[in-house]
Amino acid sequence: MEQRFLGRSGFRVPALTLGTGTFGGKGDLFKAWGGSDVAHAKRMVDICLDAGLNMFDSADGYSGGLAEEILGQAIAGRRDKVLISTKATFRFGEGANDVGSSRWHLTQAIDGALQRLGTDYIDLFQLHAFDAKTPIEETLATLDDFVRAGKIRYLGVSNFSGWHLMKSLAVSEKQGWSRYVAHQAYYSLIGRSFEWELMPLALDQGVGTVVWSPLGWGRLTGKIRRGQPLPEVSRLHGEASNKAGPPIDDEYIYRVVDALDEIAAETGKSVPQVALNWLLQRPSVSTVIIGARTEEQLHQNLGAVGWNLTAEQVAQLDAASATPLAYPYFHQRNFTERNPFPVAL
Repeated sequence: MEQRFLGRSGFRVPALTLGTGTFGGKGDLFKAWGGSDVAHAKRMVDICLDAGLNMFDSADGYSGGLAEEILGQAIAGRRDKVLISTKATFRFGEGANDVGSSRWHLTQAIDGALQRLGTDYIDLFQLHAFDAKTPIEETLATLDDFVRAGKIRYLGVSNFSGWHLMKSLAVSEKQGWSRYVAHQAYYSLIGRSFEWELMPLALDQGVGTVVWSPLGWGRLTGKIRRGQPLPEVSRLHGEASNKAGPPIDDEYIYRVVDALDEIAAETGKSVPQVALNWLLQRPSVSTVIIGARTEEQLHQNLGAVGWNLTAEQVAQLDAASATPLAYPYFHQRNFTERNPFPVAL
């Protein structure tokens, strides 16, 4: 498994990370994702480690903390062989302070995650979303304290706007606090708006992209095609999952899947493997989070590494997935001589 630097840090992470949203299956949303128990999670971890994938991503919001508990038990006795990333800021309790990025809630969240994971440190801790009601200085000072205490190794965010992330980086630089080195963001062949603002920011500021939902919320699994019904087992049947996922025009999906089918036939790879490989060649991407309900799905996703699409195949997928840009991005693309599209460093 290829190891990549996480942004402009000295921390290396595998090109693929296993997401643990399928662990637990508590609640309508996560039941639609999967319901791995400890025994199944251990087996999934075994397969990952055998393939050189040693990073596992979770969050306190996944099945109400159950995913972290199951991950902790699955890696028991081999903590030194794995990297753990987890997230917090979503509501976790009924109290007025049980949400957000305040010192109070982050302290509760981080200490709780450490207990559930059965570890005394977290390799990468990420804010799951921006909290506009808490001063950025309070949030960053709190996180810096945890880094200095040795409970967190590296810091990141998730689902931030460009100005959220840039302002946070400016404050941490001004105060000499630990800075964010990762941004866990939605990015896929059918979700490319990440490229407009967040990708150039990531490259300029040395923030590694940790991609979530790389298969477009389950729409690029190869099971969704023009004129065909949804597969019997699919998260897209669930109302909670549909509300949480980004709305996408059917014709757009079919156009992208048609291109994926063509390239899959050329390469002998599966549709998901082609879609994941495309992401692995994008600028700023440090690691792509894969998920799997079954061992077969996991093995399939692991097959996305160890080879590369050709430049022509990448261009074909770029063209099939292109969408109109919002202002000011469509205007900026008219002046590529002084504002070129990002390229890999």
